[in-house]
This record gives sequence, structure tokens and C-alpha cells, in this order.
Amino acid sequence: MTISPLAGKPAPRDILVNVPRLMTAYYSRIPDPKVASERVVFGTSGHRGSAFDSAFNEDHILAITQAICLYRKQAGTDGPLFLGIDTHALSASAFASALEVLAANDVTVMIDDRDGYTPTPVVSHAIITYNKGRTSGLADGIVVTPSHNPPDDGGFKYNPTNGGPADTGITNWIENKANDFLANGLKGVLRIPLARATSAATTHKHDYMDAYITDLGAVIDFDAIRGANLKLGVDPLGGAGVFYWAMIAEKYRVPITVVSDDVDPTFRFMTVDWDGKIRMDCSSPYAMQRLIGLKDQYDVAWACDTDHDRHGIVAKSVGLLNPNHYLAVAISYLFDHRPKWSPTAGVGKTVVSSSMIDRVTARLKRPLKETPVGFKWFVDGLMSGTIGFAGEESAGASFLRRDGTLWTTDKDGIIAGLLAAEMTAVTHKDPGELYKALTGDFGDPVYERIDSPATPAEKTALSRLTARDVTVTQLAGEKIDSVITTAPGSNDSIGGIKVSAANSWFAVRPSGTEDVYKLYAESFQGVDHLRTVQSEARTIIQAALKKS
Repeated sequence: MTISPLAGKPAPRDILVNVPRLMTAYYSRIPDPKVASERVVFGTSGHRGSAFDSAFNEDHILAITQAICLYRKQAGTDGPLFLGIDTHALSASAFASALEVLAANDVTVMIDDRDGYTPTPVVSHAIITYNKGRTSGLADGIVVTPSHNPPDDGGFKYNPTNGGPADTGITNWIENKANDFLANGLKGVLRIPLARATSAATTHKHDYMDAYITDLGAVIDFDAIRGANLKLGVDPLGGAGVFYWAMIAEKYRVPITVVSDDVDPTFRFMTVDWDGKIRMDCSSPYAMQRLIGLKDQYDVAWACDTDHDRHGIVAKSVGLLNPNHYLAVAISYLFDHRPKWSPTAGVGKTVVSSSMIDRVTARLKRPLKETPVGFKWFVDGLMSGTIGFAGEESAGASFLRRDGTLWTTDKDGIIAGLLAAEMTAVTHKDPGELYKALTGDFGDPVYERIDSPATPAEKTALSRLTARDVTVTQLAGEKIDSVITTAPGSNDSIGGIKVSAANSWFAVRPSGTEDVYKLYAESFQGVDHLRTVQSEARTIIQAALKKS
């Protein structure tokens, strides 16, 4: 992975997106469904792409929205649809395009009463709140967001009646139907002008902000935060929750300082990410330079990505925490400080998250559910209360209310940040200090993910790896304990392979959105041992690719 000379520095003017040209591309470029990169493709978090690449254009949104309308009819979903957007330049236009189709299909749509932005977890919370106690007339939702992606990207996510990310059965259906619409020149897509859609009897204003914020006390102990005399900071990174934080601070009388409430579709206030691109990745030390530079001013601080479903925690003691480290700390703290949670409630993690989580969970004597990548795998467990905390190595997590009932079924960076304040207040140690204590008990793992180029054929080969392709019996000097291609917690394919020993593991899986493969590796025996693990993993990967 080559680090750009711009990484960690303020974004220079010449890399800022030209917003007028981007908007022109959104409306003027017609995607060709015969070209793979221009088709509707639902990855782990919806359809994403840039208008400049003919990957996210008005035709995509019209086709996807009509497909969602048809899916709702065949699924019997006839309650309101909660529609939210983030601050990316393409989001407002895609919102308008979607509303035109939804209104034409007589779908009841709930839009923000402040004509503002709506974080992903707020939409999930709205769906769950509305559906509680109902068996019919159930609600679902759409969030227009590409998450932390660069400013020229757009994104479109569908959350069904469970409030979480749609599973592959749903997204495949929507994807196929949307591509049929594209292939047929949008024949069958219903649409009315925006002015009529906005004033339609089916379009309603909804107070997303107040409903969510008023309920936050059910999941976070604000009394503890209020009484601890802490200095707290938050950087919304110009994202959808930018105006939520001041209201949270005011309502709960907690000392949260908003570092910046700037909203700019170019995101010119960001420092550049590792590859020379602007990316609102709150887990990246390069993108998080502004808040890292302010760490000594706060006892603990945090940031969220553009749709506020991910978190980045900055502790005075260590700076920016690795996402895996914070997940382990959060699990350790929550299960010790949520007495009303079920004694059988467990932990959900993806197969590529740190084994520190396994060790913490084992000490807590809680069940561990290890799943493929994607938060959708945790939805059922969160709904039933069998999972108390669910998290991904990519800095996404959610957890139950203090009484052990459901909060959200999608990632929630807002409560993850507020939890950092709560645990600092209660334990008198910041999350960095709490993680150091865990390493004293369980060892100090070194974790790294590396993205490497891969052709479509190579990606296919990697996705088909099996235990038979691992002919060695040791990994970096340790006996290999397991080789898996399905997740232990669900028996579903992980889209690659994971090889584990007592103190190390690696996993490899092709990207669902880019021509790269992802190599994850971790060692509890230091950096040199990690490098050996990675080297041996590459040997296995190359041998498999030669067979393809």
C-alpha cells in the first residue's frame, strides 16, 4: 500500500470535486447496462458510485426506486417509508429523483421536517420505533449516502421493515429489477415532477432529530457523563449528524464541544486520506488529523463518518484508537455496566475483526457469534436480544438499550461516540487506557488490512478458495487450528478463506466494489511475527491464483 505525499495534509484546491460538473454528470450521463461498471450493483451497503463514471446517475436512482416500490408491493410492505440523506453533493439530487418516483407510486414518505440531513442510525431508529407492536402496515426506509466515500460518490441504501441493511435476497431482487428498467429505457418507471411530489398527500414531514435525541437517554447514561466534569469534543466531519450534537449537548446538559459545523459538498476542510483522496473515514489517522491535533484539549473526543454510522474515538492518552481496540473496550465495559441485559446476551463480530474480542468475550462468559462481513448478519440477534453488542473492524457498531431491548439494527456512530464519554466518566480512564489494561490481561495484538490489485478472474478464484488450497500445517511457526470458508456463527460463506492458529490468523476476500482483494492479518506476537503471517498468506494466495 503506497501512501500518498498528500496523506494527512489539508486538501489542496486542485483535488476538490467540481460540484456543478458533478451535478451535470448526474443528470446528463446515461448509464449503459451492458457495461458492468454502469449497472446497478448492491454491495454490502447499497449501490454506490460516481456520476462522472456513469455509476451513480439519475437513471440509476429512478430504476432502483421503482424496483423498491415493486419489492414493497410483493413483500406486503405498505406502511410509511422513512427517507434520509447525508451531505454528499449527489445526495440531494438523488433524494429528489427518489421522491418523484415514490410519490408517483403512492408510497407514504416521511422526510425531515427541517429539510436537513438524516444519519443512517436515525432512519433505523425511526423504522424500529414505528413498527414496534405492529404486525401490519410496517415501515421501511431509504438512506441516500455513500458513507465515508469521496465527495464525488453517491450512494443509495434500502432498509426493510427490520430497520437494518437489506439482506442479499432483497438486494439481489431489487438489483435485478432495476437493471431490467435500465435495459428497457426506464419503461415502467412511474414519476411525477418534484413540486407535485413534495406537496403530495403521501409526503409527510417527520421530526427525525427530536425523536432520536429524546430517546438517547435509554441507551446512554448521561447522568454519569454530566457529573464527571469532562471536556468532550466531537467532529461531525461535515456529515449528516452535524446539527445533532449541539442539540444533544443542550438537551442532556453535557459538555460537548462541536469542533466544526461546516457543511461543504467538496469537503475542503478534510485532511487527505492515505491514497491522496478526500474520504470522510473516521477510522483513518490521515483523514482524522484535525481531531487528533486537538486531542490534548479533551478528555475524550470522537468523530463520525458522513452518514454517522461509523465512529472514530480519539483518547487523550493514545490519540486515535484502532477500531478493533475500541470494539474490545466497548464490549468489556458494556457487559459489566448493563445489569438489565440478559445474562445470555452475546457478542457479534465479523470474521475479520480482532481476536482480542474473542478473548474479552470468553472472559465475560458470553456467547460469540462470528459472521461474514456486513452488519446485516447481526440484525436478527439485535432484534431478539441474543446479541447485546455487534461490531465490525471497519468502525461500525450498535448495541442494546440499557434495559436490554432493541435500539437500532444498523450501525450507530452517535451512540458509539457517546459511549466513549460514558465509560470515561464511569471508570475515570479514557478508552485508550482501558485498552491498555486489556492488553495486560490478554496480550497486545498487531492487526493490519492490506488491499492489493486483483483482476475479476483472480477475485473469482479467491472467492472459491477452500481448505484444500491450504496445504501447509503451520502458520508462522504455529500449528494451524482451523481453516474456514463459512462463518462459525451463521454457516454462511465469508466470500474467501480464514486461517487461524493460537496467536495469529489471516483472512483473504475479494472486494465487492473494487478490483482488489483484502488481506486481513493479526498476531499476538508482535510486528515481525505479523509480517511472517502476511508473507505466508501471500504465498498461499499466489498458489491459489496460479491454479485459476
